[in-house]
Amino acid sequence: MKTLAFILLTLFSSASMAEIAVIVHPSNASALDDSSITRIFLGKAKSFPDGSQAIAVNQSEGSAATNYFNENLVGKSASQLKAYWSKLVFTGKGTPPQEVASDAEVIELVSKNPSLIGYVDASSVDGSVKAVITF
Repeated sequence: MKTLAFILLTLFSSASMAEIAVIVHPSNASALDDSSITRIFLGKAKSFPDGSQAIAVNQSEGSAATNYFNENLVGKSASQLKAYWSKLVFTGKGTPPQEVASDAEVIELVSKNPSLIGYVDASSVDGSVKAVITF
């Protein structure tokens, strides 16, 4: 019975997850698609399509926004990403994105720095940042 309750709770909590918006500074005119965003967040791309520097900002590991973003856009679970970044850090080939605690912190950082890209709950997006994709 506990297993059934857990499964139902998991299904309803993921179904009720609000949309996530990937945000950039309003001056960023780059055309970003799922692939280019994923490459930036995996450290495989260091610049936006227009050639300007791109620096990813994650929300804290375990947050609902992070889990949704990683599973639905990046296509990796938290444990897969931890293993991915551990390997890159160990070999000296990469550093994981900076982590902040909330939508408000991501918005504040991105609104002040044209090089940053982050993600927040779509309902948190305001005029200080630009949403480039919502899912």
